[in-house]
Amino acid sequence: MPAATPAVSTASTASANTTTFAVILSLSFCHLLNDMMQSLVPALYPILKENYALSFGQVGLITLAFQCTASMLQPLVGLYTDKKPQPYSLMVGMGFTLVGLLLMSRADSYPMILFAAALIGMGSSVFHPEASRVARMASGGRYGLAQSLFQVGGNMGSAAGPLLAAFIVVPHGQHSIVWFSAAALVAMVVLFQVGGWYARRQAERKPSARKAASATAVPALSKRRVAFAVAILVALLFSKNVYSASLGSYFTLYLMSRFGIDVATAQLYLFAFLVGIVGGTILGGAVGDKVGRIPVMWFSILGALPFALMLPYANLFWTGVLAVLVAMIMASAFSAILVYAQELLPGRVGLVAGMFFGFSFGLGGLGAAALGELADWTSIETVYKVTPFLLLLGILTAFLPRQPGEPRNTH
Repeated sequence: MPAATPAVSTASTASANTTTFAVILSLSFCHLLNDMMQSLVPALYPILKENYALSFGQVGLITLAFQCTASMLQPLVGLYTDKKPQPYSLMVGMGFTLVGLLLMSRADSYPMILFAAALIGMGSSVFHPEASRVARMASGGRYGLAQSLFQVGGNMGSAAGPLLAAFIVVPHGQHSIVWFSAAALVAMVVLFQVGGWYARRQAERKPSARKAASATAVPALSKRRVAFAVAILVALLFSKNVYSASLGSYFTLYLMSRFGIDVATAQLYLFAFLVGIVGGTILGGAVGDKVGRIPVMWFSILGALPFALMLPYANLFWTGVLAVLVAMIMASAFSAILVYAQELLPGRVGLVAGMFFGFSFGLGGLGAAALGELADWTSIETVYKVTPFLLLLGILTAFLPRQPGEPRNTH
């Protein structure tokens, strides 16, 4: 009988690994649905502006209401759940999104539109910090790969949202938003199952084990150096997010202005750019687990900058090629930055996720809005000549401390 023990152990381990991988994929799928639904809000702006005779300032307030709850609330949610984990808050957060979508589809006044947008954003602010924590918990030590798989779902959702809006929301109007509530319901069912797995994992960890983990999870750096390193990481993500937003928000307009192509062709180039982000996110997470976070960050900076500088001077074909290369290389650093920050602040996974999924993306959105103003004052071509220099902020990586225990490149 003793000979059977290894087989049983192997089977048990395989089963555990399968369950863990299923959790990560479930989170990625729900991230896809979440970000897809979030991207519907800007798609409604032309319809809302026409139906309710809104000014550009009023449209901007809708964005502010949405961004305040979707981005700026995330660090606060993460800080709270770090102290008091809430396994089923993922499902509750998606419930906020569901109610927001239903209200938005039936809103008949400007205050109701603002309230619905705020609820949809609130769902996102609850989802991201806890989902990032569960992805790390389910990673089996492959933190970069887990975070990149989780992030890819969001990237795909953000890419699919505008396409679905173009084919469904624009032709059928505001009321068609209600159809997307089905996606929120599906996500709630999946997240209920994930919450059950999360609750069981929490119960398995005895209080003494938690205390021991907390006692050992003390950063080797002083609080001042940790704060300095986190500030550098926020600056890195800010530069990347603003540049990515300039491509994501204005790329079709740039191509149409510079090369005179039609909307459909420009959308194909934008789709290729978004696919590049997905590929780079997955590769960056896997490579970061093997060679370390800092080398991936350096590659993301030094690799993307030359291509970004060449892009404004390339012909149409090479503009497409360079945009995809820039997208892949820049996206490779996201999971590395996030995991590095989690290692800097042990026991603060929710706060870190809230800061980097929410706050830094919110800052990136504000930066993209500023680029729109720059395009109005000068030209869209000028924006693409200026924004690559934002990537020079990546030189700040030189001031990041190497994390104790971080994998080193042995070559």
